[in-house]
Amino acid sequence: MTEVLDTESRETDTRKSLPPFALVGVGAVAALAALALLVSIGRYGFFGDELYFVSAGRRLAVSYADQGPLVPAIARLMDLLAPGSLVAQRIPAVLITVAAVVITAQIAREFGGTRAAQVLAAAAYATSPFLLIQGDQLATNSIDTALWVAVSWLVIRWVRTRHDGLLLGAAVVTALDMQVKWLIPFFWIALALGVALYGPRELLRRPALWSGAALVVVTAVPSLVWQATHGWPQLGLGSVVAEEQDTIGGRYTWLPLALASAGLLGGLLLIYGVWTLWRADSWRPYRFLGLLPLVLVVVFIATNGRPYYAAGCYGALIAVGAVRWTNGWGRSRTIVTVPLVAMSAALLVYSLPLRAETDIEPVDTQAEAGLEIAVYGRFGWSELATQTAAAYQALPESERASAVVIADSYWQAAALDVYRAEYGLPAVYSPNRGFGYFGSPPDTASTVLWVGGAEQDVREFCAEVTPVGRVDARLGFPGVTRHVTLWRCAQPRASWSRVWPDMLRLN
Repeated sequence: MTEVLDTESRETDTRKSLPPFALVGVGAVAALAALALLVSIGRYGFFGDELYFVSAGRRLAVSYADQGPLVPAIARLMDLLAPGSLVAQRIPAVLITVAAVVITAQIAREFGGTRAAQVLAAAAYATSPFLLIQGDQLATNSIDTALWVAVSWLVIRWVRTRHDGLLLGAAVVTALDMQVKWLIPFFWIALALGVALYGPRELLRRPALWSGAALVVVTAVPSLVWQATHGWPQLGLGSVVAEEQDTIGGRYTWLPLALASAGLLGGLLLIYGVWTLWRADSWRPYRFLGLLPLVLVVVFIATNGRPYYAAGCYGALIAVGAVRWTNGWGRSRTIVTVPLVAMSAALLVYSLPLRAETDIEPVDTQAEAGLEIAVYGRFGWSELATQTAAAYQALPESERASAVVIADSYWQAAALDVYRAEYGLPAVYSPNRGFGYFGSPPDTASTVLWVGGAEQDVREFCAEVTPVGRVDARLGFPGVTRHVTLWRCAQPRASWSRVWPDMLRLN
């Protein structure tokens, strides 16, 4: 029997009588992955973006400057169900990440993989530092990556069965993902190129595919209209991301970081999977998948995108590698595989955010924080709110009546906005990222408590600027909750409604 059976042979494949313990194996991996996430999700405070999602969710819209409406809507729902709950906010990310583990195993099954192949594919995904750990917080990438895995599974299953309902299902998932971020079109472009070159070209002629594409376009219209009327800020984020990537090496570190994000076992199976698709004749029906990572690598390196932008295709490639590796399973491969799984699991546990705060050293610059942003960005919100509230209360009563807060960073603004009622703060504004599009301060705000930023920047907008406080959380993120000066900004040089459009910045 060949490694990848043809469509006709698959109809009578033994997978239809898959023994129950096969499902138990994948289920056990998924349960362990869920346990690892549940243990870690309540360890540290909110990540800055999570607070922003909650804040954005309280201002629901068809689109935002930096993302679609789905994640803010999820954040809003969880905030309504369990106000202020850190764990509740992260449960959706846990669920969809664990689902991606199971779907990766199902992709291996679609390829004719045995129970061992399915469990190995699930284990590789579950021990990937990025693919799993991203599930410990609500983020656009945690949702986006898992949806890519789901689309991959539906397309691969269509290749085997030719059931057009699967293409419509893939379109629905794609339409949903377009409400998260606009990366999945790159997936479909790369997929179409692979299919055009290597087949099955029949896919491109299916009415269901183009009906699904129409559905995606129609559901994206409200977001596109919002973006068009606001100057396409989401497209402008590309240059901002490129600048941020330059701080960690830019294009030169993209590929190493992308491979490292797949983990030890996942990275090896990913590479082996790509090699298999290009070299093994029995995998020719799925050779189009081999072009997928190559196109994505070229696109995202050329645009200096984030290394995890292509992570959504890892599930399918890991599944290919797992099926190929377990074909003709024997003692020698067992001897190699078991230690790899154990080492990957150990590295994952080491990577989980389980360190005590006392064991984490503070940093003084964003460059030092580097890849630790996921750790350092989660500390200092209460200190930020406490010091801002103290500075606000110290203002003369006559000024407090019309005062507002303007935060230099959208993280700061989101934190202060979310905790506003608890700390007795006035309305919060920020010209940064998507928060700037929530509206400008009222023109009656003659006094502003400006959080962060340099004095010369604040003086550009106010004639009278004095420092009135300081935020220095020990484990705060530099410039956000550490080394932050609070300024009293009085006598605005112009009305806020007039200058606000020019103040907006995405970086």
